[in-house]
Amino acid sequence: MTDKSHSGPVRVRYAPSPTGDPHVGNLRTALLNWVFARHAGGQFIVRIEDTDRERMVDGSLDRILSALEWLGLDWDEGPGVDGPHAPYVQSDRKALGKYAKAAQMLIDNGQAYECTCTPERLDQVRLRQRAEKKPTGYDSYCRNKSDEERTADKAQGLATVVRFKVPLEGEVVFNDVLRGPLTFDPSLLQDFVILKSDGYPTYHLAHIVDDHDMGITHVLRSEEWISSTPRHVMVYEGFGWEPPAFVHLSILLGPDRAKLSKRHGDTALLEFRDKGFLPETMFNFLSLLGWSAGDDEEVMTREQIVEKFSLDGLNAAPSIFNITKLEWMNGVYLRQLPVHALAEILIPELEAPDGLPASISRPLDRDYVTELVPLVHERLKVIDREELAGMLAYFFQDEIELDPAAVVQKGMNEAATASALESAAVALESAEAFESEPLEEGFRALCVELGLKPRQFFGALRVALTARRVAPPLFDTMVALGRERSIARVRRAAALLLRDQAVS
Repeated sequence: MTDKSHSGPVRVRYAPSPTGDPHVGNLRTALLNWVFARHAGGQFIVRIEDTDRERMVDGSLDRILSALEWLGLDWDEGPGVDGPHAPYVQSDRKALGKYAKAAQMLIDNGQAYECTCTPERLDQVRLRQRAEKKPTGYDSYCRNKSDEERTADKAQGLATVVRFKVPLEGEVVFNDVLRGPLTFDPSLLQDFVILKSDGYPTYHLAHIVDDHDMGITHVLRSEEWISSTPRHVMVYEGFGWEPPAFVHLSILLGPDRAKLSKRHGDTALLEFRDKGFLPETMFNFLSLLGWSAGDDEEVMTREQIVEKFSLDGLNAAPSIFNITKLEWMNGVYLRQLPVHALAEILIPELEAPDGLPASISRPLDRDYVTELVPLVHERLKVIDREELAGMLAYFFQDEIELDPAAVVQKGMNEAATASALESAAVALESAEAFESEPLEEGFRALCVELGLKPRQFFGALRVALTARRVAPPLFDTMVALGRERSIARVRRAAALLLRDQAVS
């Protein structure tokens, strides 16, 4: 399956259109291009295809470049990086007349022609075709006009586009690196527009001219472009240029095996960043959508992925974007982080306005946050501010909001729970070594002495200390809170229980 038709250094490109937020499928394509270039010791070029002016979205280009930078996909040529084939923005290349000259070249060699059909005429053609139950499309009206007719059209000032002249017979054959030779019947295609009346090229012309000028050797792009590739092959042949190797990547599906879309959840890449996924996770996860190293290894570093990559490892079968697997992988990466490194990630999230409650003063004690990290390290799947605040806020608060009823465990009542908590407070006061293991040993002995099950006693203590039924290991929590705060919280819980009992 490996393509060997292009000698010399590998040159690939990622050519996004700034028409919206970059989504995971688009960035998967960029990533695999980048990995291929780095594996082969080639170049990765970023080119901005902004010829669809009506669909341009403000800020989209900045978000595209931010997504590349977040994933660590540096480019050798492109925006902000000078190269021998500048400019790397198609509107700038259009201003230099590159596409108009290319279209004229095709006209001159008989592969394209000027078309002055008005929108009204094209609408009439489509209506007639529908009435006759024929496929709709351009009817080649201007294809065989004489020079005199074309001169007359120009004299009328009619808007002019340039259409490629599709061969009327034969076959279009191209090789897809993943799928092998593919054959298409050109008679099923109509003469298509390559240069619009405003002077802007369509994709079918612009990317071919740019790929040729920039020496692109391989085009890795989504499977959805297969149906357009016959047009591109014909244009290459029209110019007399050798096309690059085509590698159409597998389509991305949701867990329900429908095409990945917003109904499956987030698809914009930067939303995953904002929801606490690590760039290392996303790089690893996206690399495995349609590619395999040929072993059972799934969690790999960037360097390992680059080293193991080959076109042979690509698979044409649809790839499933499984958010559950992504969360699992992110948890693996989080757990692999050194404590101090994770602390540095958590601190700005906790200090953010929507992180810890506003009542908690900033800046946080970095050493204390580092001490708390091991308590939540194993539970993290993403860096989610709301979740982090729920896990850690009570470590920074002097007093917690406590529901006394939640302290009472199954098989206990308010009086028995209050009495057990007071015994716990006394044990905390008298503990010689305020460390996790001796505390656990002492409290297990106290549990037997009080005639309580560990689930009852420790459950009451957990809620008294944290106001939560689920929290980090109990005795690690005590150590992190410190002796004084632990005693104060346990006694306050006991007092609230006794108060409620007196009221009732």
